[in-house]
Amino acid sequence: MSISIKRTFKGGFHIPDNKALSSEKLIETMPPVKQVYISLSQHIGKSAKAVVEVGDLVKKGQLIGEETGFVSANIYSSVSGKVVDIKEIKTHVGTATYIIIENDFSEDEIFLKDIDESDGNQIAERIREAGLVGLGGAGFPTNVKITPKDAVDTIVINGAECEPYLTCDYRVMIDYTDYLAKGFKFLSTALKGAKVIVGIEENKPLAIQKLGAFSGVEVVPLKKKYPQGSEKQLIYACTGRKVAPGKLPSSVGVCVFNIQTAFQVYEAVANNRALFQRVITVTGKGVKEPKNLLVKNGTPYEAIIEYCGGLTDGARKIVVGGPMMGKALTSLSGYARKTDSGLLVLDVSEVNELSPTACINCGRCAKNCPMNLMPMYIDLFTHTGDYEKADLYGASNCFECGVCSFVCPAKRDLVGSIQLCKAKLRELRS
Repeated sequence: MSISIKRTFKGGFHIPDNKALSSEKLIETMPPVKQVYISLSQHIGKSAKAVVEVGDLVKKGQLIGEETGFVSANIYSSVSGKVVDIKEIKTHVGTATYIIIENDFSEDEIFLKDIDESDGNQIAERIREAGLVGLGGAGFPTNVKITPKDAVDTIVINGAECEPYLTCDYRVMIDYTDYLAKGFKFLSTALKGAKVIVGIEENKPLAIQKLGAFSGVEVVPLKKKYPQGSEKQLIYACTGRKVAPGKLPSSVGVCVFNIQTAFQVYEAVANNRALFQRVITVTGKGVKEPKNLLVKNGTPYEAIIEYCGGLTDGARKIVVGGPMMGKALTSLSGYARKTDSGLLVLDVSEVNELSPTACINCGRCAKNCPMNLMPMYIDLFTHTGDYEKADLYGASNCFECGVCSFVCPAKRDLVGSIQLCKAKLRELRS
């Protein structure tokens, strides 16, 4: 397939992808650990409710946390063993209830019941039952997307993986190609035969070639530019349709799913397996052995890093996710979640430690903003405490991609200002 015509969107910025550290590493299954710590809050919406008690024996694939509303998701055990504690734990994503399970290493697994793979309603119900959420980072329950109020005629699969360093989605496209194609078909069936488009950045030609070989799948080569994989920008690049501010993709007849979400749809429908593990990338010059790993939910970050050879002497910063939208850790006391796409360990040569200076009014943040916002004014009025005026320049419409902070020559924390502004606006309007 030719990739000479590459689609994109207005704004954004070309960022060195730094994917070579792990892009050629085949997906490897990480061995199980002695204890897993499984959060009941791994998705947007209401936390799940524990349906097990301390002392209970559970099996891999057993329901341990039940959804508590339409925008919620079931939680399943990733190991077989004994529930040794249920308690509140504070991590980089806040305080949540965790179910701690001591692994008996028997790998006894419970599977979901068979369904009719040709029945769209049964597929949609299976997606809800299996606890599927968006695995691109946001964690929006997939059953909500798969049952839109508006008519949907197009499914856009996000294969861009535009975050630097991360290669887990790329490896899923390469290593699990046949399974992905079946996952696309199940999603299309659930959405009454919607057309399937897969958007893949040009720096992944093998993925473009392999997925483009399947009938019923249109592969759209995308220009290498960040944030090419953000929802509204991806929809525009792949279909030419524009999603208005405050509207959902279904308002223009589109549903967007991440590559790994589509793979988990295959697992749930074809193999009757609930979501309790996913592929992540462990990379950066600060870790000794970069890998793409299939990791069980609740695995301690410390164990993941140890399995990858440990930290190098120059390791300086650890981020959950990618460098642009991920969250920096103050320690390794965290646990793998459904939405974790990677553990990025940066060494001293990769970390920007410059202190911010005054804004020089260059306008680079506005020029490169993919949402056509004015970050410099949001930053200014946030610092003066005029949050409503900051919102006039687009604070509420920002999805915090980080382009503005990346291109700022004064190294100002523009995303931090926007996040603070949003928090203050919620307080004022509540």
